[in-house]
Amino acid sequence: MAKSDFFEKVYEVVALIPEGKVTSYGSIAKAIGAAKSSRTVGYAMNACVKLDRDLPAHRVVNRNGVLTGKHHFPGQGVMQKLLEEEGLEIENDQIKDFKKYFWQPPVNEVFDS
Repeated sequence: MAKSDFFEKVYEVVALIPEGKVTSYGSIAKAIGAAKSSRTVGYAMNACVKLDRDLPAHRVVNRNGVLTGKHHFPGQGVMQKLLEEEGLEIENDQIKDFKKYFWQPPVNEVFDS
């Protein structure tokens, strides 16, 4: 799978994340059939923010609910602010009650091709 195809599949999943929910890099990787590629999902998210793609990139966090991608957003505290506006509580760069807000992407043949 070419890098651009991989990134586009990541973006398809990210576009589905409901408001007020978050998912992880690893869960996105599994959803697109590339379970061991969570780091590459992170690269796609970094590129997404830099390309100003209209996606809810702020809803993608690490497996523990930590805002590991926050430094890729323009301005200080932007990722946290966006999540708080959706009703999530953040403490020390980590989502409180992470499991309550976690969204599991569907594993779907649309993504896994």
